[in-house]
Amino acid sequence: MRRDPEFRPHRVAVLALDGLLPFELGIPHRIFGRPSDARRRRLYDVVTCSIRPPGPVRTDADFAIQVEHGPETLATADTVIVPASYELGPVFEQGVLTGELAAALAHIRPGTRLASICTGVYVLAAAGLLDGRPATTHWADADRFQRLFPRIEVDPDVLFIDDGDVLTSAGVAAGVDLCLHMVRRDHGTAVANDVARRMVVPPHRDGGQAQYIHRPVPDPQQATTTSARTWALRRLHEPIQLRDMAAQESMSVRTFTRRFREETGVSPGQWLTQQRVERARHLLESTDRSVDQVARDAGFGTAQSMRQHLQSALGVTPTAYRRTFRAEIDTAAALRR
Repeated sequence: MRRDPEFRPHRVAVLALDGLLPFELGIPHRIFGRPSDARRRRLYDVVTCSIRPPGPVRTDADFAIQVEHGPETLATADTVIVPASYELGPVFEQGVLTGELAAALAHIRPGTRLASICTGVYVLAAAGLLDGRPATTHWADADRFQRLFPRIEVDPDVLFIDDGDVLTSAGVAAGVDLCLHMVRRDHGTAVANDVARRMVVPPHRDGGQAQYIHRPVPDPQQATTTSARTWALRRLHEPIQLRDMAAQESMSVRTFTRRFREETGVSPGQWLTQQRVERARHLLESTDRSVDQVARDAGFGTAQSMRQHLQSALGVTPTAYRRTFRAEIDTAAALRR
C-alpha cells in the first residue's frame, strides 16, 4: 500500500492523575482507539501520561496503573482529556493548581483541544481555562463547583458542553457521550455511529442530566412518552404538533410536556429539533439529495430553516458539513471501484 507522507493521526493524550477512576480513564481509549479511515488507518493515536515521570499512578480501586509517559507527552497532543480523580487536593478544595500539575499543564501547546470528564473539570477551571465560558460537571457537584468558580457559567442539566476548543462533560458515562461527540465532530455521524454500535451504546442520548437526578419513584402504572417519541421519529419529514404527540399517549398537552421533560431532560420541541438535526446530518453524509430535499426529508421544511438550525447546533452550513464529511465516503467508494 502506498504511504501518505502527509497523513498523521490526531493524537489524544489522556492525563492520569492519582485517585483516577479506571472506567473514566478507559473511555477515551475505547472510543478514540476504534475509528479508522477508508484505508484502514487509525484516525487517532491515544496515549496516557502522568504529571510525573513514568511510573505507577493510584486509582480509586484496589490497584494502581503503570503509566509509560510523563508530562512532556502533553506537548505532542492535539487533544488533551482530563478524566475524573478523587485525589485532586487543593484543586478540588481551593480551586488552585499544585506546582506539579501547573508545570505539567504548561507543556500543552496553544490551540490544543481540551476536554474533561466529570470532576476533571476542576483541573481546567483551576488553570483559568474556563473563565467566562460555559461548563458542566456531575449534577451532584455542580453547585459546589459554581461556588468555587463563580466566573464560569455552570450548566448542571446537560450531558456535555462543546465550547469549541474546550469541552466538558457530566459524570461517568457522560464521558462516553462527550467522546462520541468529538468523533462525530471530527469525522461525521457515520464514523461515530460505527464506534457506538461496536460499543453497544446509543450514538446520541436524548436530553441531559435532569433525567438522572434522584426523584421519588413514579407509579409503575404511570404512562410514559415512549410511544409518542417512536411515532414522531417515523414522521420527522412531516409537520408534528405537540397536541398530536400528546394524543399518542392520551394525555393533555400540559401533562405530556411535563412527563416528556422528566423522561428526556428537554422539551418536546427541543427534542424534535435534535432529532431533525441528526436526520439532516445523516442524509447530508450518506445521500446526494439536494439541500432543499434534505431539509424537507428532515422536517425543516425549507433550506433556510435547516441552515439556521445546523448553524446553531454545529456551527457550519449544510453545504460545508457535506463537503467535510462526504470526503471519506467518496474516497472509500473510489477504492472499491
